[in-house]
Amino acid sequence: MDKKKILVVDDESRMRKIIRDFLTKNDFTVVEAENGLQAVETYAQQRDIALILLDVMMPEMDGWDACREIRQMSGVPIIMLTAKSDEQDELLGFELGVDEYITKPFSPKILVARVEAVLRRSAPQEEEACVDAGGIIIDHPAHMVTIDGKPVDLSVKEFELLNYFVEHQGVALSRENILANVWDYDYFGDARTIDTHVKKLRAKLGEKGDYIKTIWGMGYKFEC
Repeated sequence: MDKKKILVVDDESRMRKIIRDFLTKNDFTVVEAENGLQAVETYAQQRDIALILLDVMMPEMDGWDACREIRQMSGVPIIMLTAKSDEQDELLGFELGVDEYITKPFSPKILVARVEAVLRRSAPQEEEACVDAGGIIIDHPAHMVTIDGKPVDLSVKEFELLNYFVEHQGVALSRENILANVWDYDYFGDARTIDTHVKKLRAKLGEKGDYIKTIWGMGYKFEC
């Protein structure tokens, strides 16, 4: 089996080396970039990159702008790394389609575990068939969503969120429940960050976004 390729983007060479060493020991292939501009160029040239670890504060092009550029090309999983612990930064990351958000300093072992978890969630499940939820077609083998034959460009997290809603049609789901099941690790941030994902998912689904009902003071319910 080919090793999965991870792009590590950080302007600190020492940080890149620490991450590279742990990923390499866990059977990943690592490519590096020292700023956002290099990250965008590297990803454009190497589209077999399976996941990107992207620092926020960097010269030439910061992580936010790099994320925006990469999201124009692909829904490749992105984990943002930052020294700042700020709710607004976290919300911005989710709005840009970031799949995970890790604050420095962090345990390299935990980082590797997060990388493996994101890759598992983003991998197509070949044993599953397509699902039709009120005209929203979820193709699990292709990890694709279409409406009226037109593809809907969802991030990995948005795809997982939609799939979780569809699997639990008619069930009232709290924000905490959604985070515990879609984010498969202990989440210490504000549970209201789920609202950002739901808002973007609704917008991308167009009229069918109305299937996601808000339950005020609790969470959401999917009904079609």
